[in-house]
Amino acid sequence: MELRRLRYFMVLAEELHFTRAAARLRIAQPALSQQVKALEREVGARLVERGRGGCVLTPVGVVVAAEAAALLAQAAGAEQRIAAAVLGQGGRLRLAYTRSARGGRVDDLVERFRAAHPLVEVVPETGWTAPNVAGLLAGRYDAAFVRPPVDDEGIRWLLVDTEELLLALPAGHRLAARRRVPRELLKGEPAVMWPRGNGPGMFDRIVAQVWPGGGFEPVRHEPDDEQLLRAVAAGGVVAAVPEGRARALRMPGVVLRRFTGAPPTVDIGLAWAARNTNPVVRSLLALVTP
Repeated sequence: MELRRLRYFMVLAEELHFTRAAARLRIAQPALSQQVKALEREVGARLVERGRGGCVLTPVGVVVAAEAAALLAQAAGAEQRIAAAVLGQGGRLRLAYTRSARGGRVDDLVERFRAAHPLVEVVPETGWTAPNVAGLLAGRYDAAFVRPPVDDEGIRWLLVDTEELLLALPAGHRLAARRRVPRELLKGEPAVMWPRGNGPGMFDRIVAQVWPGGGFEPVRHEPDDEQLLRAVAAGGVVAAVPEGRARALRMPGVVLRRFTGAPPTVDIGLAWAARNTNPVVRSLLALVTP
């Protein structure tokens, strides 16, 4: 059935008068009659009975009018959703978080996006930088939070935030009494770190800043910052952890200290594939304010 014929019939069902219905539709009365007859042929039954003062719906006409109202409302909703998707105000956003960057500006950005674009369905996942980049390139994600640097020609990213790295020490560690810790005192100190494959750029940046003269001695690997801090609390190892994550977890038995000199930092970026054409991504990027 053509939606146009259903619209014509709906107006006729409301007016129950061909002349008034045709005037509302701004078409000639014979044209309206032809469209109603065509709809009756499609249905296989009469929909209206003419009388001196107008017309009445047949029992089948009553059913067609009700179904037409539902179909037209559905079609109008679909048109609105399609238009919103074209403008980046509707549709779906497949978004990947990185485990070390929840809270702060990351969550604030996503909440502002949800508030500004309530028609967009956000489909979240959580991973690490390297898998997130792979997911962007494979088309599984539309956007992803990453820990730069990201060295891939197919990926673009914007800076969302910069965090200071803190030193996590067991509460009874010899360096825990210091307010700030010189980097050279960490040389050869047993350390815990997550696997480099999770985010090679961030891994190398942490090591270069916290152990600039060498002496990085990883004796244990854990999958994420929470497990790093648990390992520190158990004693025997130290770790460098982004401040936001470290303070949010508040792990008992762990002391957080700043470094002397220029603070080491890591970035949080919002990345997308260069070939991505989802308009919703542009709407998200427009809200990024480092």
